[in-house]
Amino acid sequence: MAPFSIRRLLERDIMRTELPIRSEFAKTYIAKGEAKGEIKGEIKAILSVLDARGLEVSSAAREQITGCTDLDQLEAWVRRAATIQTTDQLFG
Repeated sequence: MAPFSIRRLLERDIMRTELPIRSEFAKTYIAKGEAKGEIKGEIKAILSVLDARGLEVSSAAREQITGCTDLDQLEAWVRRAATIQTTDQLFG
């Protein structure tokens, strides 16, 4: 087996193995990354719901939505986006 093939097999096996993370720095870094991903997902969900409902999103509203980093607020906006009649009601 060629060295390149062995390398691929090892990389594949390493990617399948979930190693315990012991470093506090690594845990913090991963948690921050996960939070950023959740925030991005909530922002996408809000904009998708508003779009699906045919509600116009002004540039000011879009800026407020995409600039928010409060996960609880974003989750509330997702729920509200499903029932409001205008985008302005999202923030009220």
